[in-house]
Amino acid sequence: MKIAEPLAQGEFVKRYKRFFADVMLDGETVVAHVPNTGSLKTCLYPGSACIVSKSSNPARKLKATLHFLKTPTGWVGVDTSLSNALVY
Repeated sequence: MKIAEPLAQGEFVKRYKRFFADVMLDGETVVAHVPNTGSLKTCLYPGSACIVSKSSNPARKLKATLHFLKTPTGWVGVDTSLSNALVY
């Protein structure tokens, strides 16, 4: 499976307004798009590792997309658009 944009590992800070999450990348807090409408209550651990993609599209409002979160039991995919590609 390939993700078009480059991936970066960061630190999850918090989620708010359903589609927004604050992520610490390279010492800077970045607002990332969360492509999952679920509550993710069992996946959100402030301070845990996360993987985001950085967009180079200048017209895009949010420059990052949250794809994976690290939980105590392992990595969780939160980007529902990747499910079929991961299984394939």
